[in-house]
Amino acid sequence: MKPVHLLLLIPVPPLPFGSAAARWFYVLIKGLVERGHRITVFAVCSTPEEITEVQKLFTTSECDLRCYLSPKRQSLRSKIKNIQRPYSYVFSPELQQDLNAELAKPYDIFHCEVLWSGWLGLQHKERTLINVHYLFSLDRAFDYPNTIENRFRGFLTHHAEQKLLKAFPRIITLSDRLNKHISQINPQADIHTVPLGIDFSLYPFVEKKPINKQPVVGLIGGLNWAPSYSAAVRLITKLWSEIKRQVPNAKLQIVGRSAKDALAEFAHINDLEIHQDVADILPYFANMDVLLYAPLAGSGMKVKIMEAFALGTPVVTTSEGVEGIPAKDGVHAGICEDDKGLIARTVELLNNPSLRQERRLQARQLIESYCSPQVTVGKIEQIYQQMLY
Repeated sequence: MKPVHLLLLIPVPPLPFGSAAARWFYVLIKGLVERGHRITVFAVCSTPEEITEVQKLFTTSECDLRCYLSPKRQSLRSKIKNIQRPYSYVFSPELQQDLNAELAKPYDIFHCEVLWSGWLGLQHKERTLINVHYLFSLDRAFDYPNTIENRFRGFLTHHAEQKLLKAFPRIITLSDRLNKHISQINPQADIHTVPLGIDFSLYPFVEKKPINKQPVVGLIGGLNWAPSYSAAVRLITKLWSEIKRQVPNAKLQIVGRSAKDALAEFAHINDLEIHQDVADILPYFANMDVLLYAPLAGSGMKVKIMEAFALGTPVVTTSEGVEGIPAKDGVHAGICEDDKGLIARTVELLNNPSLRQERRLQARQLIESYCSPQVTVGKIEQIYQQMLY
């Protein structure tokens, strides 16, 4: 297609091993640059070190990538602003000023990643494209604990989601579930479903995985995110004791951001290892025989499931765990909603190395065909083309 003059707003830096969203942003920018599009990126960073890291990855000759530190939320004015426009606090005045200057010039499309970026596109709705990764209202993010503060935050968030979703005529989602939910809120919107892309060169796949003498069941994810926290608590309190009874030599391993802090009350459990804020997550995937991830709720695609598929770690999860991925139970993963079924599928995999090998091969093939940069960035390009012509 003809090169597009694109303004791209991303609320976290595009780092290949950053947060879940950051990994997609890296793939997206890299793919669009390779296709010859003219891009100005406005990226929010939390530290100067992140800015340095991003600048090393993308040279000025590739794209105009501008990084801005997220401001500290201390003033009364910023708190009032966040009540009026929840989660807009990450966008500094400098970023907003520079973005408005570019929006006043000729451009083709303003692409906003993550719904909250839409606050900066309300005056340019006809040429704005919003990519919705998740919805707090579906994640039940503020259900627990049931405090006045959480109820108030939940009310503000739900109202803000509704306002933004109703405002924009063109929306991307990551899954059919999100697509259907948003279409009920905004029936007039042109909604597309595009999965997250993954750079497979960053995820080496070993054809034959070594067999652990002591099998490892694990969970990897940010424990400061409600779905991953609920999955970890469910694993520890509802699933692990019966798995351990049936496979006595099994170990449990939980790895992720804020893991020790979030799960401090469970640190005494035998055969449980908790690793927090690790520098490199890949060795933990490699050492894991089964990734068991069963959140109580959680919308959008789960990047840790995608990474497990890519790396060849067998997965047992729920339908929400594989949301946005056309995985089949008993083929690509063990997929079940109830505790009994999750336990049975995990035990079956732990006791059957041949089945683990079969699953890991099927899962890798699926994720390669569905989430490659060629497929995902190509679908984004098709949406651009529809907007322009």
